[in-house]
Amino acid sequence: MIYDKLDNFETYAPISERLAKGLQLLRTTDFSAMEDGKYEVDGKSLFFMLQSYDSKPVNDRPEAHRKYIDIQYLLKGEEYIGVAPLSEMTEEVSANPDGDIWFYHGPVTNVKIGNGKFAVLFPQDAHAPGIAVETPEPIRKVVVKVLL
Repeated sequence: MIYDKLDNFETYAPISERLAKGLQLLRTTDFSAMEDGKYEVDGKSLFFMLQSYDSKPVNDRPEAHRKYIDIQYLLKGEEYIGVAPLSEMTEEVSANPDGDIWFYHGPVTNVKIGNGKFAVLFPQDAHAPGIAVETPEPIRKVVVKVLL
């Protein structure tokens, strides 16, 4: 997992060309006039999803992905993402391999994103997004999906 401010995105460019392109996308795209939905940047290799929802008090279903890295960045609001090593999950609850998502039970540690902070989540990172910081609030999020 990477947790940092978007101002430091260049630090992570050497990791992967697609990861660098995904972080650059967050820095240069005006998402304000775009509707929620899925947007292709480079086919299935790099795309993003715009999402609007209310954060919730609890997310007890950490998820993980095997084909894609997630870059999660908030355009509006703040939320916690519960994170933990996938190896510390206690049980696989359900799987949707076609959607590249597996759900688990297990303990997580909350990390706050918003206000310019982002999280990069790799396949070994279980994560439970959308958790309210204090009380539920409206969230506008970009999730960039980067093919491994």
